[in-house]
Amino acid sequence: MSLRWALIALLTGRPMTGYDISKSFSTSVAHVWHAPDSQIYPELNRMEREGLLTSVEVPWGKKGTKKEYHVTDEGLAAFRAWMESPLVPQRQRDPAYLKAAYFDFADPAAVREQLRQQRSYWEEHLAMLERTRASLVDRSHPTLAARIEKLNQREAELAVRYKIYAYDGLIARARTELAWIDDGFTLVDELDGC
Repeated sequence: MSLRWALIALLTGRPMTGYDISKSFSTSVAHVWHAPDSQIYPELNRMEREGLLTSVEVPWGKKGTKKEYHVTDEGLAAFRAWMESPLVPQRQRDPAYLKAAYFDFADPAAVREQLRQQRSYWEEHLAMLERTRASLVDRSHPTLAARIEKLNQREAELAVRYKIYAYDGLIARARTELAWIDDGFTLVDELDGC
């Protein structure tokens, strides 16, 4: 259900077409809530049927049109209600930790390779998060810039600071993952010598 809230959050910046949403989603909201296009487009249609969004036809190409989505007052009210309701923590479902618990079934070389792949992913992810955070700090991130244009100074400050806070958490998590992976290399080296 969080996909709809991620979509509304994105659309609070400005009205967008499905294509624009998909592009913007991958460089902003997807950092905290991943969803492929195959989930985004059907959810936009459901949200429109439920009155959370409305759309207008806008020109596309020489003769075509496409939908541009706008958040309705009902959509904003539902988003605010979701934002103000307590979040129930979710139990973890991470295959990397499941596999780590059973590395004793794997060859040490295979364990090292899995750890290398995990490290590569988290290093790239951390770099992307740090770049995004920097664009939030200087207010150059396109999604944020579009949203804060419509806000007064106090509202803009809140939007920027809370987004930075979210990215600080994501960055801390990525750094923790990298430290855990380093510990895994140390452990496999220690146990491989037993």
